[in-house]
Amino acid sequence: MAIKGNPGDNRSRGPASIVFVVGLCCFFYLIGVWQRGGFGKGNSRALQITKKAEDCSILSNLEYETHHGDQLEVKQFEPCGEQYVDYTPCHDQKRAMTFPKENMNFRERHCPPEEEKLHCLIPAPKGYITPFPWPKSRDYVPYANAPHKSLTTEKAVQNWVRYEGDLLGFPGSGTQFPYGVDAYIDQLASVIPMDNGTVRTALDTGCGVASWGAYLFKKNVIAMSFAPRDSDEAQVQFALERGVPAVIGVLGTIKLPFPLRAFDMVHCSHCLIRWTTNGGLYMMEVDRVLRPGGYWILSGSPINWRTNYQAWQRPKEEMEEEQRMIEEMAELLCWEKKYEKDEIAIWRKRVNYEYCSGPDSRVTLCDHSNSENVWYKKMEACVTPYPETTNSEQVSGGELKPFPERLNAIPPRIASGSLPGVSIESFQEDNKLWKKHVKAYKRVNKLLDTRRYRNVLDMNAGLGSFAAALESSKLWVMNVMPTIAERDTLGVLYDRGLIGIYHDWCEAFSTYPRSYDLIHANGIFSLYKDKCSAEDILLEMDRILRPEGAVIFRDHEDILGQVKTIVSGMRWKTKMVDHEDGPLIPKKVLFAVKKYWVVGDNSTILR
Repeated sequence: MAIKGNPGDNRSRGPASIVFVVGLCCFFYLIGVWQRGGFGKGNSRALQITKKAEDCSILSNLEYETHHGDQLEVKQFEPCGEQYVDYTPCHDQKRAMTFPKENMNFRERHCPPEEEKLHCLIPAPKGYITPFPWPKSRDYVPYANAPHKSLTTEKAVQNWVRYEGDLLGFPGSGTQFPYGVDAYIDQLASVIPMDNGTVRTALDTGCGVASWGAYLFKKNVIAMSFAPRDSDEAQVQFALERGVPAVIGVLGTIKLPFPLRAFDMVHCSHCLIRWTTNGGLYMMEVDRVLRPGGYWILSGSPINWRTNYQAWQRPKEEMEEEQRMIEEMAELLCWEKKYEKDEIAIWRKRVNYEYCSGPDSRVTLCDHSNSENVWYKKMEACVTPYPETTNSEQVSGGELKPFPERLNAIPPRIASGSLPGVSIESFQEDNKLWKKHVKAYKRVNKLLDTRRYRNVLDMNAGLGSFAAALESSKLWVMNVMPTIAERDTLGVLYDRGLIGIYHDWCEAFSTYPRSYDLIHANGIFSLYKDKCSAEDILLEMDRILRPEGAVIFRDHEDILGQVKTIVSGMRWKTKMVDHEDGPLIPKKVLFAVKKYWVVGDNSTILR
């Protein structure tokens, strides 16, 4: 519920005073940005000043909910120490080294116990500024935002990242793409239908700085990229600062946090994953998340080993055997090899089981009844069975429309009736409802239609209709399916051409601080009410939200009142509004904006 001001504050203001207040607001933001703004090339500071002036509109809208003396006492959260600027709770380097290195177990999620959780606010580094708008952010990141030089020095020869004054430049070339990413993608597109919307969702395994995913946006293809937090610790952070979807992750011992038949394309370019270890277990996991008719791209070792074994400094016989084992496993998985040239090989998964050679004693089929239960579950040395088909022309799991038609078409998992509790009618109604909700959001936060928010997170994605209503080349949405959700609908989101991930919000998300510009939290605190602390969830939201980033909470009024009290101790500005259907609806919407502050700004944050 909104907190009212003093009686004297309710008098109306004339147009002149309103203009004066707005002008003063923007003036002080311009001064503030000049003091803390970017130190990049000549036009970057002007760009940042313009962006901060735009931010004035939403921030000033929230000013009236101040904190008066008659308010209940609020717990004030202090800043964490400077050493926590890039803290990733479930991928902490020190904790990781206490776990076995076998099969990359130590690079997987290992979250702190309750007594080791931080209860402070993660600071931004000194000099932090709002990232550049897309597509400039694809090529340049302010060094102050991700002050890591290891990839520019230790791997300078690979040309992933360049340090250019006060900017980090991403040339989109190097050892992964010697002729440039565009040329590389065009080569792939000569085999894979990327230009007509047939291929929409992609997974980049061991993504580096995610240049492949960054340039795929030109094709209207969206890639989920992942890499571990290792000695090249800033890979995923660089990707997110560039405005590219990415999470910290690794092919290790547990299943990837994605549903069956999610991706149209899976990619590995010099990703250093040993695909033949453990009897081809990692290829089986790729097969699980790859859609029938989807493509697997392997670029780099051991492909073209005859030419490159000396440059890769590996024995010729070892590399020959490695490629032979990959070819054999691909055949067992019923993948058809479509292309091999230079260092690139492409396989296509068959569209249904009728194209496969039949039962093979070397293959064990997975238990289909447990196939969607992947959170912290061990990978299994088995092959995921195809959904049944009635003829050889039918696509197993259902044929998809090309994107963007696919976004609002009835998803095959719903059309087939395989998702209990979700009908065609309820899907269409959900889609319609979220268009209405988003339209109402835009009336309050007018920056939703600008380039201000690039990286968007939906904490409780449902059928993906929030992301569908927002769909734009200006932004992308990371859709999260809570592991405790009543109904698992993540596969539906991928059917729609969206991307997402499973996650339990009682734990930290697999990302760096300051990853997202906008977070949407629909019913998340009702869902987790008896599961874990709202304070812990909000501290995690603060960690992954950028300074002056926005949050939209949608929940019951009493729950939002509790949320509002907690975030006021985090120095967020808030504004409560009624449901768009009127004040009698028990659900409300709480808009919030995180205050700008950096390391050492204790006096600022405490105001």
